Amino acid sequence: MKMERADWMSQLPEELWNIPLWYLAIPGSHDSMTYCLDKNSPVLGSESLVLQWLDRLAPCITQPCIYRWATTQVCCIQDQLDAGIRYLDLRIAHKNKTCCTQDTLNTENTDETLYFAHAVYTLQTVKEALSVIAVWLEQHQKEIVILSCSHFYQLSDTEHQDLVTFITQLFGDKMCCRKETPSLRKCWSLGQQVIVSYDNDKSLHKHNNLWPSIPYWYADSADPKEVISYLENQKSQGRVASFFVTGLNLTEDTALVICHPCLTMRKLTMKSFSLLLGWVEEQTPGPDTACVNIICGDFVGLTDFASVVIGLNNKLLKTKNHKWLISDK
Repeated sequence: MKMERADWMSQLPEELWNIPLWYLAIPGSHDSMTYCLDKNSPVLGSESLVLQWLDRLAPCITQPCIYRWATTQVCCIQDQLDAGIRYLDLRIAHKNKTCCTQDTLNTENTDETLYFAHAVYTLQTVKEALSVIAVWLEQHQKEIVILSCSHFYQLSDTEHQDLVTFITQLFGDKMCCRKETPSLRKCWSLGQQVIVSYDNDKSLHKHNNLWPSIPYWYADSADPKEVISYLENQKSQGRVASFFVTGLNLTEDTALVICHPCLTMRKLTMKSFSLLLGWVEEQTPGPDTACVNIICGDFVGLTDFASVVIGLNNKLLKTKNHKWLISDK
């Protein structure tokens, strides 16, 4: 029977229900919220001064260019989850009132609203997206999602506290405490569905249900061969003890953007997709030093990326030494 990707975790063989989640192959999306970037958004203050200056001088040129290269996803959060994605890369920014576009000027407390960002702001707010995830989890009660709040831009301590409060109230008992070693069976028995990684030390000290930053292997190259070479080098140094991400994402540079004015991140990714996916097919999840865990890609809804990553878990059943698969029920 063909596995339904919206519920793939619940359909894994029972032999895999007891192992730590960081031994499974889990598909993720890089810069998950960029499907709703604001085409009229100003550049973030965290970007280079040159880019900010160009944005003020000629926004009609810089903004379309940034939009083409900063967009790494085209499917909304619900569609990504339905496609099998279980790791979401969330980058959160405070949006000043002076940064708001005409579409958001009438929103209450816009100077206190948090958005997602990748060079520019998104149209969807953080609370809106998290609420969509909460509804989806109610409809898929055996699926577990990892939310990686990996970057923050201009958030105050108060905003961090308000955001964490919203997250803990929204997901409640569905959140998995970082003191746990989560497996499918354990999470199901406790009704846990959410692992929140939060890259802010003050928040981590106050909340045991937040997980520390998840390491992300990032090659910073537009050449897929260089990305693969980098990932192989990382593998040779051994995996981390808990969750970690292998990033398949390509990265543009100034020369590439200038020399290829008609090129976009989507075209670049699709051109390299077969090579990158071929590398994925050769990987194996599990506890060994060269094993993978979370694998992140761009434009995940346009390809069979998620299915390939999920399929890697079948290799766990063929391992010669599978004693680690077995634990008390």
